[in-house]
Amino acid sequence: MTESTFQEEKSTSTDTRWLGLFELGGFAALIVGMLTIVDIMVYVVWPQPSTIQSWFLLFQRNWIIGLLDLDLLGMVIYVIIIPVILALYISLRRASQAWAAVGVVLSFVGMAAYFASNTAVSMISLSNQYAAATMDAQRAMLLAAGQALLSIFFGPAFTTSFFLVTIALLIIAVVMLRSDTFSRKVAWVGIVAGVAGLGEQVSAFGLLVLVFVLVNAIGLGIWFIMIGRKLLQTSRS
Repeated sequence: MTESTFQEEKSTSTDTRWLGLFELGGFAALIVGMLTIVDIMVYVVWPQPSTIQSWFLLFQRNWIIGLLDLDLLGMVIYVIIIPVILALYISLRRASQAWAAVGVVLSFVGMAAYFASNTAVSMISLSNQYAAATMDAQRAMLLAAGQALLSIFFGPAFTTSFFLVTIALLIIAVVMLRSDTFSRKVAWVGIVAGVAGLGEQVSAFGLLVLVFVLVNAIGLGIWFIMIGRKLLQTSRS
């Protein structure tokens, strides 16, 4: 047996230990893909309110829609995506272990920043207090507190989180170009979605931002569905 054959069989044997992770990551990626598309539909059907009073009224009418408008699905997606990121690292580490690791680390740092900035649950408590308040001074204080929470949610931490996760997924998509596991079609769908995500961050023109948002969200949804199918195929091969 030649050394190259031995190394190839050794790598194949090592990969079989991760088949369970590939299967879990595959199912998780399918869910992430579908939720990503649903998430953008939520904002189309129920646009975010423009004032803090409108937010409080929304939570009073339907707290579930209020949470969805404050990116509840985003939190769910970031929890479910963890095994997907780990499975992608295992499957891409031969193509470029260093860059695959960078993508994983950036994605987890970005997700941590996101959870630190999301104030959706706190808004429920404030809206209930606002509805029960009987004095103008109390209402004014609660409105100020609610505005502060919105400023945190839409502030630098959220923007940094989105930027880091977008860069991380873009790196992973580029590494896919050198991978034997994923096709170039899968890689390019991820690259287009990632570039659109970056364009969303830097564009100042309203209509162009909307185009970037749609391309990014729909592209990521399709990309994760493609990833999920491939990971499941790998786990069963």
